[in-house]
Amino acid sequence: MRKTMIRALISLSAMLMITWAGAMPHIVFILADDLGYGDLGVYNANSRIPTPNLNRLAAEGVLFTDAHAAGSTCKPSRYGLLTGQQIFRAENNNDRAGPMISEDVPTIADVLKEANYRTAMVGKWHLGFDQKAEETDAGGFRFAYDEPITGGPVDRGFDSFFGMHASLDIAPYFYIRNRIATAPMTGFTDGNKSDDHEEGWNRIQGAFWRSGPVAEDFIFADVSPRFTREAIKIIESHSDSSRPLFLFLAYPSPHTPWLP
Repeated sequence: MRKTMIRALISLSAMLMITWAGAMPHIVFILADDLGYGDLGVYNANSRIPTPNLNRLAAEGVLFTDAHAAGSTCKPSRYGLLTGQQIFRAENNNDRAGPMISEDVPTIADVLKEANYRTAMVGKWHLGFDQKAEETDAGGFRFAYDEPITGGPVDRGFDSFFGMHASLDIAPYFYIRNRIATAPMTGFTDGNKSDDHEEGWNRIQGAFWRSGPVAEDFIFADVSPRFTREAIKIIESHSDSSRPLFLFLAYPSPHTPWLP
């Protein structure tokens, strides 16, 4: 029933877009982690954060003033976005225990793939991967880095994936391309806290992250810029005019750590 409803909504949207544009639309969905409704200038004239490009998107497109997420934190919002159902219907709601989206649950990427879309994801997954190692690491996960890391985006409807398993403050810290860790876990961070900040921030604000293993190609301050570069490469390399593109770009920002 849910898959039929998702197909119907996508088909209706596609028919409208074909009427307007004469072709199936490309879709770039950008998800900002912990972005507040009032952070954008277009929604809040008193926002202290300049957002000229997002304001321009709103001015040239459609601005929604009554929208809702499936939850106010990382995992429920992502689960609801991708599956169309509430997270309490999931068999597992703990990403440390394995994939939160069961293999038999269709995702929006599955449905768009059936409609001939190329489906790509870049960024933060936070919906769990298969946990194959016998021992738990400092972050409470059991990643087997020398094996394919399964149960993630490319096993849930996406043709390609470049990103990270969870938030930028949750160890272990490494990149995954499709199902492969991109570099060895050769480093370790003691973590970073903001207890003594002059403005009185608590310890999980500012440039905060937890201790744990770090891959040799992982630089905290370059994660969001790296995801931007990867997304641009996907868009610029999409030359197949017969297949529309669906790109899900899930930033870890502005969730901590704040690393402008």
